[in-house]
Amino acid sequence: QEVGEVLCPASPQAIAVIPEPTRGDILRLASAEDRARIALLEKQKRDQFTAAEALVRQHKLAMQFVDIEPLFGGERLVFYFLAEQRVDSRELVRSMAREFHTRIELRQIGVRDEAKLLADFGDCGKPVCCNSHMMVMPPVSMRMAKLQKSTLDPTKISGRCGRLKCCLRFEQDVYEEFQKELPAVGTRVLTDKGQGRVLAIGIDAADAPA
Repeated sequence: QEVGEVLCPASPQAIAVIPEPTRGDILRLASAEDRARIALLEKQKRDQFTAAEALVRQHKLAMQFVDIEPLFGGERLVFYFLAEQRVDSRELVRSMAREFHTRIELRQIGVRDEAKLLADFGDCGKPVCCNSHMMVMPPVSMRMAKLQKSTLDPTKISGRCGRLKCCLRFEQDVYEEFQKELPAVGTRVLTDKGQGRVLAIGIDAADAPA
């Protein structure tokens, strides 16, 4: 059993925009007792986190826990962790199962997933996109930053995860479409002031179509 939040009716239109719809039954509205249990599970997470970190040190594994997801029904605890390489965690899982008296599931994640779990606000002052509305995190490249004439200073175009900001991807299609309408570098063009040759292309966001 898990706790969920109803965002909207499960209409065909709503289901169509979900990449991987999950199916399940809604048992009931959360009662006062349910809310008390949710609060208890949240309160227990800090102690569980500390105990899990101690077990990692005991087993001398190169991994770092990021977050814990306790299932409401108590069937298992899900631990999310970062690691540079694949970790043999079988002995650790057995120790954790004895410590927490429930089934343990370990999920290795990347730094972008860590931001999706824990980050709050971005440089723009709004909630970070990855844990507010983005369901899939698309690839982002320096080529996108160059096309959009963004600063190439990594500290200014990197998000909370330390990787290139996802918002660079949002406008990329518009920039690419606008670029197709522009003459290529080296092309001869006729202007109000006479003939000229295109030396470089610079697309300004203010010139891009809405």
